[in-house]
Formats: sequence, C-alpha cells, structure tokens
Amino acid sequence: MRVGLFTREYPPLVYGGAGVHVDYLSRELAKEIEVEVHCWGPQNSDAGNLHVRGQEPWAEISNGTEGKFKGALEALSLNLTQIKALEGIDVVHTHTWYVSMAGYLAKKLYGVPFVLTTHSLEPFRAWKAEQLGSGYAMSSWMERTAILDADAIVAVSQGTKADIQAAYPDVDPKRIHVIYNGIDLAEYQKTGETKALTDYGVDPAVPYVLFVGRITRQKGVTHLVDAIRHLPPETQVVLCAGAPDTPEIAAELRAKVDVARKDHPRIVWIQKMVTKQEAIQLYSNCRVFCCPSVYEPFGIINLEAMACRAPVVASATGGIKEVVVDGETGYLVPFDQDPVTSFPSDPEKFARDLASRLKQMLDDPDKCRRYGDAGRKRVEEIFSWTAIAQQTIRLYEQLVEERRASAGA
Repeated sequence: MRVGLFTREYPPLVYGGAGVHVDYLSRELAKEIEVEVHCWGPQNSDAGNLHVRGQEPWAEISNGTEGKFKGALEALSLNLTQIKALEGIDVVHTHTWYVSMAGYLAKKLYGVPFVLTTHSLEPFRAWKAEQLGSGYAMSSWMERTAILDADAIVAVSQGTKADIQAAYPDVDPKRIHVIYNGIDLAEYQKTGETKALTDYGVDPAVPYVLFVGRITRQKGVTHLVDAIRHLPPETQVVLCAGAPDTPEIAAELRAKVDVARKDHPRIVWIQKMVTKQEAIQLYSNCRVFCCPSVYEPFGIINLEAMACRAPVVASATGGIKEVVVDGETGYLVPFDQDPVTSFPSDPEKFARDLASRLKQMLDDPDKCRRYGDAGRKRVEEIFSWTAIAQQTIRLYEQLVEERRASAGA
C-alpha cells in the first residue's frame, strides 16, 4: 500500500502541532507501508519507504498578491500543483485546511479514497479573520468542501468529533473516526540537562512556570500573562512563545509582558520556536507547565510536557480534557466561553483561576512530582505512535477494501 500524505508543515519547516503529528506519523507508517509526503517547501528526500516531495505556491500569487488573503490563494495554488502527477497512490490523507483541496481533487481525479485529519475547525476559529482577512472565507470554504466529501474524517479527540458534528451536521457520524495524537516516548523523556535554560537566561535554581507555543489567540498566552499579576512577585515564568500570527498580537503580548514585568521581574520571554532538545530541557526542569488555550482539539504540547514528567495546569476545553486528568496529572481550569470566538467570557476570572492552580503547584513540589510521574505513565499507556499508526493503517485498508468492493459491484 502507498499513501499520499498532504501537509503544509514538514521538517524542518514545522511550527505547530499538526506538523509534529505528520512528522512522527509519516515515519511510523513508513515502517510498514509506502508513504509519500507532499508538503510546502524545498524538501525532497527518499529514505526507505518514506518519500518527501516539497512544492512552492505559484510564483505569480506569492510575488504578485497583496493582502491577508494571500495565504489562502497560495494554499489553493499549491494544492493544484501537488496533485498534478500522483502515481501509484492507494489512499490520500490530508492534514489541515491548507491542503484539504488536494485530497478533494485527488479523489475526483484518481479515484482513490480520501482521508482528512482535522487538527482544528475553521468555524471555531473566528479570530483567524484577523490573520487571513477575507481569506478566512476561502479557508472556511476549502475546509467545508473537503470535509463533506471525505471518505473518512479523523478527529484527534472525542471533543473534536463533537465539534465536527456541531459545525458540519450533514457529515455522517459513521465517517468520523477518533484517533489520538501521539508522542515519541524514547525521544521525550525527562532530562537533567540545563544548558538550554542557562543559554536563555532561565535560573535552574528557581522553580518556574513554563509556556511553549505560538503567539496566537488560540493558545491563550495573553491570559497566562494576565495571570502573572496574581502570582507572588518572585515567581519565575518562562514564555517560550514565537511565530506570531500577526504583528498586532505580537505587539499586544509585548505590551502585557512589559506591564507584568514591573512587579514580576522574573519573566523570561524566549521569542522564537526552540529546538526539540531545548524544549525537552525546558519541560523537564519546570515546576509546572501551563497550557491556557481557548480552543484546542487535542493539545499535543501537553503530551510533550507529560512525557517529560511535568505536571500540567491547562484550560478545560476540547481535547485537553482527554489528555490531562484533573487531580491526577495536573489541574484543569474551566471557563465560560464566548460561543463565537471561544474566548473566555470573563477573562479576568480565567486569569485568576489559572493563577490559583499554578500557585498550588508552585507551593507543593511533592504533588508536582506525583502528578508528573502519573502523566508519564498515562502517556506511555495511551499515546504511543506505534498504536496510532496501526489504527491509521487499519482505516486505510478498510477504505481501500470498500472502494474495491464498490468498483466490482
């Protein structure tokens, strides 16, 4: 069997959870089947069963288009390029709206089953209009068109499955399959190394709260910064936050950090996406990891922290509730959400509640160790990439068999 995986992100050009997912999934799948990855960028490699083919958007769009909708047009142009010469593909499998039309078109042109993994849903990300402008209408159309046509939709959590059914009620629930994200258990392990901490100005001798993620409305980093004022002044907070969606949100975060630093000088802001090994050191040595996302279909970042034995304080939303066990591997912080934006209806209360749970963890290192050990155990039992790849392959085989049976009928 040969699967065509379509993704915007692929190493070394990875900036979010979807890219991490495809990176590990593709390598795990390639242990058993042929995998052809189509991505954005200059990548071009062959290693055993894994074949990577990068492409660039059309030059006349990249160089001749202005406005926030440019990204949506680039995505559509690249989708067309990616499917023009597929050979020997048995299944196509897309990840995120950026490549969803490639799967839709490949199904029509090549007659192969189309699998779509949704890592988030455009109807639940109204703030994306800030980033994409009028292109948000186009990204929403691309996602909707593909989801309604896909032979199978992979939801990364039960919460995501419910969101799909709410956003797209015309989708047959039988076409939705829940397959979690995973983690490389050998790679993500607690380490005593602290070089990354000292390189970035983090004091290893002082307990710290850690955030790792992009600067985007979805990840809720501004709510964590708002929570800092409710923590003791000596609290060390490490914000590993880069890749802002827009200059406006970057400026907003900078202003909030500047204000918070007046009374809490131990804020360390690492303004870039760190390497994997640096992230592992940061996870391993933090007192508590904080995930304040306002919308999170899964939250792979929590798996990374838990695998490194970090206790987690996270917002009680989406797939996070299926990863973090409240009172066992950390704490979940509930909040009332705006039905359109998913933002907290009372952001000040959310900030206070985050701070309350963070302080409980900062004040109780023994509990942190217990929760960290429980988190590692949970990750080992449920979220290995081997199990997830096997579930995915079984889904491919089922769809191919159904397509052959239909053709022979």
